[in-house]
Amino acid sequence: MPDHGRAVHPPSLRDGRLEAALRTLELTVRGRLDGLLQGNHLGLVPGPGSEAGEARPYLAGDDVRRMDWAVTARTTEPHVRETIADRELETWVVLDLSPSLDFGTAGCEKRDLAVAALAAVAHLTRGGGNRIGALVATGERTHRFPPRGGIGHARTLIRQVAQTPRAAEGTRGDLTAAIEQLRRPPRRRGLAVVISDFLGEPEWERALRGLSARHDLLAVEVLDPRELDLPDVGTVVLADPETGEQREVETTPLLRREYAAAASAHRDRVATALRRTGAAHLRLRTDSDWIADIVRFALTRKRAWSGGAG
Repeated sequence: MPDHGRAVHPPSLRDGRLEAALRTLELTVRGRLDGLLQGNHLGLVPGPGSEAGEARPYLAGDDVRRMDWAVTARTTEPHVRETIADRELETWVVLDLSPSLDFGTAGCEKRDLAVAALAAVAHLTRGGGNRIGALVATGERTHRFPPRGGIGHARTLIRQVAQTPRAAEGTRGDLTAAIEQLRRPPRRRGLAVVISDFLGEPEWERALRGLSARHDLLAVEVLDPRELDLPDVGTVVLADPETGEQREVETTPLLRREYAAAASAHRDRVATALRRTGAAHLRLRTDSDWIADIVRFALTRKRAWSGGAG
């Protein structure tokens, strides 16, 4: 569980000192991830790449997404296609920067945490000829950054994403459309990362399923504590940044219980939908030590792949 008593949040990207904030972010990512996580893209993808190799008979536990249907039909016995380990990994990040991310009541906005998650992914997938690109969706438009390699590109990518103009309040995000832009045209198999708060109904599930059929998929959910619980502060004004609608409410004990129950039910729906897509699910909070949460996530996945060893 996140250690909410020791919240270490990303630097704010809004205070007019963007370059200093980006340097702080890079040093934090490098200093705390190096040594805690060893090995190239450890904890993000399970290992071999995906260039097609020889077909062989299906064995219990094989990934059904690797079924070779042509050979299976010809031999009438299930076959899977072996993969040849790639030396290079191509990572694409779909980053949701719609107005609902421009919110935060703890140490940072969700937008800051989303950019920090991008920086961590860039760090954990760099080296060895690996490349990273991004599709950044604000609701008003989608910014595309082609995949390239090298630390210079990673720094430029994070800076350009951090400088992405905010959409006007009342702009509705469209995560599904951004995911579909990554799906088409089909790309070489790699790692696809979707960073969002996943608010609203999970209309993106079908698009994510399609993405998962071809790529290893990681979903990073960013949350703020006020989206889960209302404080006992009397009268408050609740606002929906993607519609501009506002409502003044009295935070009675009954309202707070109903709000918390509805928020919990929504988060459960999101988790269930992500599980159905086959995505690995990393949850980050603005009031939590986000680096520690990433490390725990990666080490848990590593243990699962190694059968619990380590």
